Amino acid sequence: QVQLVESGGGLVQPGGSLRLSCAASGSIVSVNAMGWYRQAPGKQRELVATLGSGGSINYADSVKGRFTISRDNAKNTAYLQMNSLKPEDTAVYYCNGNLRYYLTDNTVYTKTYWGQGTQVTVSS
Repeated sequence: QVQLVESGGGLVQPGGSLRLSCAASGSIVSVNAMGWYRQAPGKQRELVATLGSGGSINYADSVKGRFTISRDNAKNTAYLQMNSLKPEDTAVYYCNGNLRYYLTDNTVYTKTYWGQGTQVTVSS
């Protein structure tokens, strides 16, 4: 079974920091592009940051200069370092990953997975 597991969410005060982790597990060959998205109550899910397999990085304007996306290929894990957090950053944060993996026939497949989401709340 292949899955993404997110962790690191919580409650912080404005100006504080959090580091989110997204670990891919299962019969994984490699991890291609990965990204972070968020969804606030009553709003559409929006892109926060993406990191391509070739190293390209893209940030939403609202988080540029405050958030940093990174990955550890050996651990098949992506991270989102969030600094200078604002109340408007409050949302459920979701990890997204395009993964290459084996099935029982030893064929390599490619599929995009979503994590279950982790709550980030920024409040005084």
